Amino acid sequence: MDAINVTGLVKRFGDKTVVDHVTMRVAQGEIVGFLGPNGSGKTTTIRIMCGLLTPDAGEGQVLGYDLRTESLKIKREVGYMTQRFSFYEDLTIAENLEFVARLYRLRPVAEHVSRTLQELGLTSRRNQLAGTLSGGWKQRLALAACIMHKPRLLLLDEPTAGVDPKARREFWDEIHHLARGGLTVLVSTHYMDEAERCHRISYISYGRMLATGTVEEVVRNAGLTTFVVEGPRLDQVAELLEGRPGVEQIAPFGATLHVVGSDRMLLESSLKDLASRKETTVRSGETSLEDVFIQFMARSKDNMS
Repeated sequence: MDAINVTGLVKRFGDKTVVDHVTMRVAQGEIVGFLGPNGSGKTTTIRIMCGLLTPDAGEGQVLGYDLRTESLKIKREVGYMTQRFSFYEDLTIAENLEFVARLYRLRPVAEHVSRTLQELGLTSRRNQLAGTLSGGWKQRLALAACIMHKPRLLLLDEPTAGVDPKARREFWDEIHHLARGGLTVLVSTHYMDEAERCHRISYISYGRMLATGTVEEVVRNAGLTTFVVEGPRLDQVAELLEGRPGVEQIAPFGATLHVVGSDRMLLESSLKDLASRKETTVRSGETSLEDVFIQFMARSKDNMS
């Protein structure tokens, strides 16, 4: 059974359509990355999924419950981690978890709190005030609160924003550990390395779903060609290539220049004269997920403007 199976979801605020006929399926135990620019409708879609918002159109099921008529049942079996840390900073880690345990009517409270502290490696810090925690430890507390009631679906809204690379790596290791136990995860992120750790990704832009599949499928289906230019004065090369036929993206990567386009023949033609530049080489490169997303953004129209 799919953990999420929704069709044609629409959500409007006034005359603005924030979610525009979004269809999504997520299998049980799957980790799906939800990507898109700021204001693209990711958070609104997630809030519909967890029963906090009612769609204006569309239908579907989350964890086998009807999205429209059984939102309370969905809420009880979903863990939702918001973008911002939203716990009481003048309470300790343990006190915050005790509060959450009582909200979910978990009994006995002390047993559930102790188990959760141990599972997330928080036991040694149980008496530390939440407001004194670093970003990584706040993130771990937020995750602990989300999984304390043993949800079947975890919805994470940009959970690692502002967290250092080591904490991000540990967070994702924990997510994969939870998924191996059968938990389904839908996570929105702007980090390409995080997207590549998901089983599948879905890209939404200004309310519309543009692509769904594995990273390899999304990159392949984008139909982009990438060339890597190496040599001196790449700033001059970039200026030279700007606006040429077939050149749709130019991006510096360390000591190289990545040139991307959707028409390979046009792109090759525009790069041909670079071979005559001293010490400059042009070779085929591998199109990245970031290249694809930049292309999606360039082709999309902001629905809020």
